[in-house]
Amino acid sequence: MIGVIGLGYVGLPLVLGFAEKNFHVIGLDIDQKKVDSIRAGKSYIEHIPSEPIATAVEKGKLEVTTDFSEASRADALIMCVPTPLNEHFEPDLSYVISTIESLVPHLRAGQVVSLESTTYPGTTDEELRPRIEARGLTVGEDVYLVYSPEREDPGNPDFSATKIPKVVGGTTENCAKVGQVLYESVISQVVPVRSTQVAEFSKLLENIYRAVNIGLVNELKIAADKMGIDIWEVIEAAATKPFGFKAFYPGPGLGGHCIPIDPFYLTWKAREYGVHTRFIELAGEINRGMPHWVIERTMEALNERSKSVKGSRILLMGLAYKENVDDMRESPTFELMDALADLGAQVEYYDPHIPEVTPTREHARWTGTKSVEWTTENIAAFDCILIATNHEAFDLASLLASADLIVDTRNAIAKSGLTSREGQVIKA
Repeated sequence: MIGVIGLGYVGLPLVLGFAEKNFHVIGLDIDQKKVDSIRAGKSYIEHIPSEPIATAVEKGKLEVTTDFSEASRADALIMCVPTPLNEHFEPDLSYVISTIESLVPHLRAGQVVSLESTTYPGTTDEELRPRIEARGLTVGEDVYLVYSPEREDPGNPDFSATKIPKVVGGTTENCAKVGQVLYESVISQVVPVRSTQVAEFSKLLENIYRAVNIGLVNELKIAADKMGIDIWEVIEAAATKPFGFKAFYPGPGLGGHCIPIDPFYLTWKAREYGVHTRFIELAGEINRGMPHWVIERTMEALNERSKSVKGSRILLMGLAYKENVDDMRESPTFELMDALADLGAQVEYYDPHIPEVTPTREHARWTGTKSVEWTTENIAAFDCILIATNHEAFDLASLLASADLIVDTRNAIAKSGLTSREGQVIKA
């Protein structure tokens, strides 16, 4: 039996992957609503259909519970819990620590424990191993401890959880071998590495690579704008080079649970060794500043129409952090909404994937806010429409027909091939 702790964007696809391979899976989560939904055969994540959940439940391949004592029944326990940052941009391992402490009383000899949450190098050995061994179980002999970073890409139909190569590192050689066997039973390609620290670092490198390159192109966007040059045209031209260049695109900031957060796990850990990770910190500074740049461009665009931000009705299109998903974690749209509201604007949002804002830790003021109804009359009533995420579901033709001012942070209008009126669309 496989136990998966944390039934969110990472844990639920993994559960279904094991169930589809005819494993008996038990999912554990502290959220009773998720447990109830799975028991009813219903998905609570838009890009994951309900059918495989219902099938797994009906066949007896999947059971879910909030009772962590059930963990003793599982042969493998896979932890897929959040690893956010605190207000000082330092790692918050509270979810990882509370989870392992909830599991430890129920551990038994012969089990595999795998951590998939993104974290700094050393976490598995420094935080999990001592707590497991305090139970009287020897890691590498009684219990096999591994780290295997998640690589989930919500909404990407080309890469399901079982088709993405899986990096696996063990605390000991025995742990590594057992962990490799565990994941090879369901993942198409397993990539063994020498230690949990290598596996932990590899995940950070993947996301730091993206964060730094996005920071670079975001900085270049501002420089290009000041020069009267369209950065999107520049990128498309550069992308025709068949070697040595990979296109990254600017935006209103960084979103999702990985790229805005993960790099700072390494920054924090590197300080312990006297290392100042300047590229990471500079990229973070640039990316965190992008919402302010968008606000400035919006203010300028309104001023050109003899309007101030204060009192203006502004609609943000796209609350999700990326296109075509219902995932609003760390979405820069929240930063834009907060800033505009603080300046006195009347702020609303439209997102067909997120009909209502659910509770968040940082943006509680928007909890319960509902997406506006998309009608030509409603859209025409706004002083400014700000495209923060470019969902395929957006009716851009209707937008162009109805809106007087569009601030486009995603180059959505140009990519659509539609024609706008002179001065109607401002890129930001």
